Amino acid sequence: MSEVREKVENVLSSARSVIFGQDNMLESIIAALVCEGHLLIEGMPGLGKTLSVSTMSKLCELEFNRVQFTPDLLPSDLIGTMIYNQKKEEFTTKFGPIFTQLVLADEINRSPAKVQAALLEAMAEKQVTIGEKSYPLKSPFVVMATQNPIEQEGTYNLPEAQLDRFMMKVLVDYPDFESEKSILDLKISSLGALNPIMNSTDFATLKSDVEKVFVDEKLKDIIIKIVHATRPGNEHFIKKYDGAIMAGASPRAAIWLYRMAKFKAYMAGKDYASPEDVLANVKGVLGHRVLLSYEAVIDKINVRNVVYDIASECL
Repeated sequence: MSEVREKVENVLSSARSVIFGQDNMLESIIAALVCEGHLLIEGMPGLGKTLSVSTMSKLCELEFNRVQFTPDLLPSDLIGTMIYNQKKEEFTTKFGPIFTQLVLADEINRSPAKVQAALLEAMAEKQVTIGEKSYPLKSPFVVMATQNPIEQEGTYNLPEAQLDRFMMKVLVDYPDFESEKSILDLKISSLGALNPIMNSTDFATLKSDVEKVFVDEKLKDIIIKIVHATRPGNEHFIKKYDGAIMAGASPRAAIWLYRMAKFKAYMAGKDYASPEDVLANVKGVLGHRVLLSYEAVIDKINVRNVVYDIASECL
């Protein structure tokens, strides 16, 4: 095992000592940091979403800011604003909490459209416009957004354009019996005892190593075929889902399936990606990008199962 991959395993091991039963979420956070993709984490309150992100930022020695999204939040509260200095008779720029490496947008679906639009520019362009000037954001820059299930009162659906900016959507479930029992013995001092294991140099090395993972042309064809198979009207579209899918996945889905397959292969100690590495990421990468028809939603068809079935048929 390479030294940097061993550090990743140590980070995950340390995180698991304070966050129980959420291994998939912790691995997804690491993947987002390495691939520099944004992550959407959905689950009921109290499942450790916020704690997971803040813990990983500490273990990876990244600058971290948390923003609690509320209905009265303004774009300037997130990105910053221009302030007039009477003494100097000029405007100065006050930078907002988005100027960091890891932003936790807590309960993102509680904020109105204007705030979500401000966040969209930062996610898409890795820059922020304040007044008439644009400012580049730090690298790596990753948004980790948490949301409670949409059915809850006082929430705003995220627009499709913003959902597509997220590399993956992770669904967080309740921990199992033993994991939840372990939470009872967790001491507050355990959280403060965590020390950084990785740094920005390690991430640069890790990113370079992941990029070297080989992907065969046939596997690239499979990735594109999977994405095409979600689009109604496309020659690869799976006919049994006619009428169930309203809109398919965008080209971004293919990019993230490709990058995540390489990451998955690297973490497994392989120097090449396989169809299984692609399939392992299908639900997270495609699940929030494929829109089901109204009839399919009424029939309670699970979109994550649909995309997994489509991908399985394309292999």
